[in-house]
Amino acid sequence: MIALLCAWLPAQASPPAKASASAWSGTVTYVVDGDTIRVRPPGGGKPLSVRIEGIDAPEICQAGGTASRDALRRKVQGQRVTVHGRRHDDYGRLLATITLQGEDTGLWMVAQGLAWSYRYRANAGPYASQQRHARAAGVGIFSPSHGAAPVYPAQFRRQHGSCHR
Repeated sequence: MIALLCAWLPAQASPPAKASASAWSGTVTYVVDGDTIRVRPPGGGKPLSVRIEGIDAPEICQAGGTASRDALRRKVQGQRVTVHGRRHDDYGRLLATITLQGEDTGLWMVAQGLAWSYRYRANAGPYASQQRHARAAGVGIFSPSHGAAPVYPAQFRRQHGSCHR
């Protein structure tokens, strides 16, 4: 089991103690944006970059981007979370479901209107129901106070490029 765990952790990180090949606990040391955090494994070492699987938060330079990041920061910064992940994205981040005291953080972000359920082709994503409810309630990025309709992050990047040039 430890051999499997080591296969998906970067070499600089020590395998978390008492973890399965896909779940381990660590402390959130930094919130990059509304869908990316850094988590220090329980054994110490360099924090790992973790992309919350199943959601897509507004880009930091996009309307709602800083609000999304700040809400996630208030929720998880300094907290011990459970990381459920098996694969990495194209940027080297571990794609994982993050739970805090048993609560799915991705589900919470979408239900609060702070992120979209991650769409892929015709798939509406794992939190489509929470997104529909947030949109109907007009909360977060779906609030009428924004004036303009919310723009899905992938569409925003196609129109404006990356915030991190």
